[in-house]
This record gives sequence, C-alpha cells and structure tokens, in this order.
Amino acid sequence: MVLINYFFIIFLFFWLIREIKAILFWLYLWQLKEYQIKRFFDHFRTENGKKIFFNWFFLLKLFLLSWALFLFFYKKLLPGYFYSSWVIILLLFYILEGIKFLVEIFLKKIKKPVLTKKTAIILFLNFISLFFLIIFLNKIKNFLYWIALIVLLFDIFSPLFVSIIVLFFQPWVFLWRKKIAKMAKEKREKFKDLIVIAICGSFGKTSTKEFLAKILSEKFKVLKTKEHINAEIGIAQTILNELKDDHQIFIAEIGAYRKGKVKEVCDFLEPKIGIITGVNEQHLSLFGTMANLLSAEGGGELIASLPSDGTIFLNGKNEICRKIFDEIKIKKYLYGQNAALLEENLEGAKMVAKELGMTEKEIEKALEKIENKLPGFEIKKGVWGINFIDATYSANPDGVLAHLEYLKNFSGRKVIIMPCLIELGKASKEVHQRIGKKIAEVCDLAIITTKERFKEIKEEARDKAVFLEKPEEIFEKIKNFSKEEDVILLEGRIPSSLLSLLIPTIKNQ
Repeated sequence: MVLINYFFIIFLFFWLIREIKAILFWLYLWQLKEYQIKRFFDHFRTENGKKIFFNWFFLLKLFLLSWALFLFFYKKLLPGYFYSSWVIILLLFYILEGIKFLVEIFLKKIKKPVLTKKTAIILFLNFISLFFLIIFLNKIKNFLYWIALIVLLFDIFSPLFVSIIVLFFQPWVFLWRKKIAKMAKEKREKFKDLIVIAICGSFGKTSTKEFLAKILSEKFKVLKTKEHINAEIGIAQTILNELKDDHQIFIAEIGAYRKGKVKEVCDFLEPKIGIITGVNEQHLSLFGTMANLLSAEGGGELIASLPSDGTIFLNGKNEICRKIFDEIKIKKYLYGQNAALLEENLEGAKMVAKELGMTEKEIEKALEKIENKLPGFEIKKGVWGINFIDATYSANPDGVLAHLEYLKNFSGRKVIIMPCLIELGKASKEVHQRIGKKIAEVCDLAIITTKERFKEIKEEARDKAVFLEKPEEIFEKIKNFSKEEDVILLEGRIPSSLLSLLIPTIKNQ
C-alpha cells in the first residue's frame, strides 16, 4: 500500500507538471491568435503547427493509448505484467516531459500567455479542473491502470479541454465587448468637436499612427491608441479611460480579421478622416476572399463610415490603393507616390497634418523630434560589428520586399533571416516566389526558418536560400559567413534565443 502511494504521488507530480505546461501553451496560442477560431486553426497548416501533433512524443502516447485499450478489451489473453509495464513506460514519459519543462523554465524558454484578467480566469478554471481530477484520482489510487488511462486521455485531449474553456468565455466576452463599445459610443457622442482619424490597412498602420501623432502634437492636444492596440475593445477602452475634454484629435488604428469588424469600430468612433496605408494578401486566408479583405482591411467599411464632408488618404505607392482611389466619391488624396523608399507613411502623416491646418514650419519642427523615420524596424549593432535591421514585430509581403530593397543602401554582404509568411491563402505560393526572386536580386544569403513555402523561395533564390530552424545552427552559419559591416535583415517572428545571440543588448531590454 505504501509503495502504491509513493508511485501514485510520483506519477501525478510529473503528469501535473506536464499538464501545466500544456495549459500554458494552448492558452498562449489562443491569445497569440487573438482568440480568433479561424486564425487558431489556420496555425495547424503551418510547419510548426503540424509539429504539435506530428512528433514522436505525441505519436508514442497514441501508441500507449492503443496498448491500454487493447489490454482492456483483451485482458484475459495477457499476463498482469503487461499492465504494469505500460504504466511504468507512461511514467517515464511524464518524467522526461517534466524535466524538459523545468529546464525550459530555467532557460526562460517556456511559451506562456500574457497575464490579463481573461487569461487569469481561464487559467484558474483549468487549474480547478485539475484539482478536482486529482481528488477523483486519489479515490481510485489503488487502480493504477485506470489512473494512468484517465491521465493519458486528459493529456491527449488537453488542447480540446483548454479550447472548450476558452470558447465558453467567447459569448460572454462578446456581450462585454458590446457593452464597452456602447459606453464608448455614448462618451464619444459628447465630444462634438473631436476630430477622429481612423487608420486601416494590411500594413503600416502603427508607424503611420505614431508619425501622425508626433506631428499633430506640435499644434493640437492629441490622443492615440497605445503601441499596437488596434482591436475593438482596446480602442473603446482608450476612449473610456483616456479621452479628456481638452483632446482635439483622436487617432486610432483599426485591425480586422473578418468582414464587418471595421464597421463595428467606426460606429462608435465616428471618424472624420480616414487613412488606408496599403493593402496586400497578408490575411487573405482569414477573410476567405479578396472582396472580404478589401471590405475590411482594404478600407471599404472605413470609407463608407466617413461623413459626406470627410476625407480619405490612400498610399499612392500601393497598387490596390490606387485602384480604390478611383472609385471614391468623397474628398480624397493619394500620398507618397514620389516618397523615398519606406518613407511613404511619413509623407502621408505630413499630408494629413497639412489638411488639418499645420504649416510647413510646424511640421518640420515636429519632424526634428522623430528619431526613427524608418517605419517597422530599427538598425542595431550586433555581434562581430554586424549591422542588424530588426524588423521582427511582424512581416507582410510588401514589408519584406521593401526591406529587401532597402538592403541595397548598405555595403558588405547582405543576409535575410525570416520564416515563411502565414495566412496568405491561395496567394501564398506566388508571394513567396516574389520574395525568392527579390532575395536572388539583393542578398548573398537567405536563412529561412520554416518549411511551409521554402520550396517556392528556393526555386527563385536558388543556392542563396538555406533552411535552418535551430537558433544554434543559424548562429554558427552567421558566424562563419558574415563579418564586420555586413548587414542582416531580421524579418518576422525570429526566436528570442537567436535574437539574444545575435544582438546581445536585447537581453537587457
């Protein structure tokens, strides 16, 4: 009996460690995909998404489950040690996973959600479910076969259990969002003289907002949505918590992953001025059709929400924006057609400022206070004196191509490190061929960190493109290839462990 108690405690301890890791990861993934079901499932089309289930650990667990079910249905055919052996093997699995998780904690490599009220509640409910399961298992601790089978089933179906709790909250979150949006609308309606500027697009929204806020603040009292806040609830809460009587202008960037979302935001924002920063295929798989994408991200709903005396500004360097421009009936401007590379967003901000009555002198004075006039990335010195262009916040087709073109301004060898782009739908193949062609034109080396569309990049870039996914291997490749004053473009989601190796100052940020 004592031996069974010890075995039960050890077994549950390591299984619990593994289960905590699973709960943190699945909630992290839901949060990363902004609790959007379509974005969540789209992740499993990617190479990293497939690895979650197609790995030897998970497949061996399925084998152990099959073994356990075989033992149940054919228990009279096999001796008792078959039962004990599979339980012991399962325990060894959990010991390995538990040790791996503890090492990841020590190395700060665990994937966990950002703690918010919502994630705290979901975590609490998940841990409560674990607590009650452990109480139940304690009542049957003499039946190790059943304990092992139950926890293995809970293990295998943990993505489902976490997702059920997440989705259980969605109707309540929807109602809460509607309430917050209604409150924001009621408050917004009291500010009759407030000029609201809404920014839409597939890319460039944040940098345009930041440029515009800096310039307009030279003359006006300006409120803007913080950092990368562009969802309905974040915009509404900005109005409720930060909008004051002395604010003259409110600038909000609007993100959308489905048709109708921009309209919902504009209903309480009541914008007078709109900006469409550029449109591409970046989220085509989420919208389903280009028509849906153009309606939301492409600014169709924003344009329709503007009053008859409103004004819309569109990026003249973007082909789709130029096509949209011809169909608009209200006051409209194209900006940035003749701007230097990557400076069209800044030119757009200057044009909006002029429309609002700022003089050239006022604008120039404001521009002097903007340290980084290149949107979406920073230039940093890294190991061995190499120049790194840090564009790791996000990646989209136009951004990647523009950043590659910008590499031409540097001497020395040119390298890009990037994953394949996701959520491009049917356009994915053609987009990655374009990127591969640009790599062949500009770069001496391209390190692609995911496999999804490596083939298409390789077809165009040929021997310049290599696939490497482990940070240590990438670091060694750079160490052997690059030297002082070379330039490396870091595009999209790059592992933080690799960033800290290449740009040591990031450790302290």
